[in-house]
Amino acid sequence: MNWNKVQVVTENGDRVMAQAPVIISASRSTDIPAFYSEWFIERLKKGHIAWKNPYNGKKYYVSFENARAFIFWSKNPKPLMKHLGYLDEHGYNYYFQYTLNDYENDNLELSLLPLQNRIDTFIELSEKIGKEKVIWRFDPYILTKTTGVEELLRRTENIGNQLKGYTDKLVFSFIDIEIYKKVKKNLISLPEQPVEFTEKTMNELAAGLMELNKKWKFEIGTCAEKIDLNKYGIIHNKCIDDDLMVKLFSNDKKLMDFIGYEPAVQTSMFDTIKKDQVKINPDNKIAYKFKAGKDKGQRLACGCIMSKDIGQYNTCVHDCVYCYANTSMTAAKKNYLQHKQNPAAETITGE
Repeated sequence: MNWNKVQVVTENGDRVMAQAPVIISASRSTDIPAFYSEWFIERLKKGHIAWKNPYNGKKYYVSFENARAFIFWSKNPKPLMKHLGYLDEHGYNYYFQYTLNDYENDNLELSLLPLQNRIDTFIELSEKIGKEKVIWRFDPYILTKTTGVEELLRRTENIGNQLKGYTDKLVFSFIDIEIYKKVKKNLISLPEQPVEFTEKTMNELAAGLMELNKKWKFEIGTCAEKIDLNKYGIIHNKCIDDDLMVKLFSNDKKLMDFIGYEPAVQTSMFDTIKKDQVKINPDNKIAYKFKAGKDKGQRLACGCIMSKDIGQYNTCVHDCVYCYANTSMTAAKKNYLQHKQNPAAETITGE
């Protein structure tokens, strides 16, 4: 689907047409909460950003005029937390996809804060906005010749035990080494070379998570994974999740209209609605038409609904070796430094 268009006035005074999405992803491409939170809030106040297509370099404009929900992706949301009051005051809805891995001793996430600091921030954020709005991601799981499934489960258990009561959900994925050439190049240069998961090791890890979850009681889901792990109580997740938004933000009529929410649809009315357009939540008996649609820009196994991502590749400086969104850390650091020189620019990179 195409987003509605509105007119915005650029920093140069030009009048241009801009996409006006209802749901905004911030961002799969970079860590906006960690590195660009001031930019994000300032641009939100100004009403629009400029976004460059990473494949053709063409500049597009994105307006916040119709924005009703922000999904934040982060490994360190601390810098954004002081601005959440602004979002609340202006009626914006939001939740966090918080990636919390344990690769401290593996040289895979080179510039992250210590693990315990990140766990403490997770708990602080959960206490501030509610556990249902902070989703824990162990993303991705990475096997090496010395770090096997048992060790990954041990690390997961350590984090999960501390997050019990501070989140409702765990989402995970398995590292894809062969898909991204630049990722493969980085990974095979490591002393402890990662190895691809097999169906056997995927099932072993899923079985271990099911056992651990007997004490946590989390909902557990995979992110863009084809394998069916339903027998372990593990679902195919939607990170941009219409079901969650209905649960959390049902009072926002504009957002619900976009999703297609219709409360208390009577059984006798189902005949007038196509079967594949209706969803029923067994917990609260909500039924609604599925209007938003799957995000066709994501991988086939991704369950996310439509959103507009406002991040840019080559701008995250966490220095994660497995990152697919950076061509190189040199490029990322260059763009980040350029941003610091002009932090209120229309684009993340300060242009």
